Amino acid sequence: MKPAPFNTLPGDPLPTARPFWVRAEDGVRLRLAHWAAGNALGTVLLFPGRTEYIEKYAEVAADLNAAGFDVLAIDWRGQGMSDRLQPDKRPGHIEDFADYQRDVVEMVVAAQELDLPQPWHLLAHSMGGTIGLAALEAGLPVQTVVFSAPMWGINLRRVPEPLALALAGLARRLGRGERPAPATGGDENFVLLDSFRRNLLTGDGRRWGRLVAEAATWPDIAIGGPSYSWLRAAILECRRLAARPLPALPALIALGAREGIVSPRAIRSRTADWPGATLLELTDSLHEPMMERDAIRNRFLGAAIAHFHAAATV
Repeated sequence: MKPAPFNTLPGDPLPTARPFWVRAEDGVRLRLAHWAAGNALGTVLLFPGRTEYIEKYAEVAADLNAAGFDVLAIDWRGQGMSDRLQPDKRPGHIEDFADYQRDVVEMVVAAQELDLPQPWHLLAHSMGGTIGLAALEAGLPVQTVVFSAPMWGINLRRVPEPLALALAGLARRLGRGERPAPATGGDENFVLLDSFRRNLLTGDGRRWGRLVAEAATWPDIAIGGPSYSWLRAAILECRRLAARPLPALPALIALGAREGIVSPRAIRSRTADWPGATLLELTDSLHEPMMERDAIRNRFLGAAIAHFHAAATV
């Protein structure tokens, strides 16, 4: 593990994260960060969503540290400061969601080498929920799981999923798989395109302003819309996971009442099929409860921390 950079905005306190580089088996360089709680009750493995980066979760990590948990987070391949997967670094791109499991392996190896406190828990947001569910299927060594708006299906608006899949496949065959899919923001990060009133992430003006400032100040770690190949791979992975058995682990799954990015129907269906899973419905929440107004954010994080504590004290 070699030290890696960690961005801050003017006026930020000194970061408490320890960022570092690792390399996946296929040579892709990945950035991880560890926040230590001291005398921790366990460790939370934090799986971010698409377009996200480690710095975005500094506030969340501080809250988890205060609750007694170490935190280990990752920049997935193709985003944040981790290696991009195509010459044009702006679109979010992947050829196969199975490649993200290479990143999960390195995260587990890093947690083992750091001797992070047991038990381990999974906290996964959006696309991280897709990667996380596949990791659980592969035996991710965690005792409990919390999903925030997991991407177990995509809100394609008025485009039927079979049509989106066919168009993405055609684009790949025509050599355009690395280009952004239409109506996804193109090469620009969507927080720089949307107004606060129109955004689908958060109803908290201060945290929305923070996201805009980060995207404008750190353009090298921001990415634009998903590529055709990402869209195809995501749809195929969601379909695959929908047909797979669910793990026998205590699960807390959060869904905002105003969700507009992932599929609420898919989340409800998977939760109903998951023995012992609890669906936490968040009134008036948009896609990101951890970046929402304090009342919503505190309700979600309080429930997540209680979920982790229940396992830690068994």
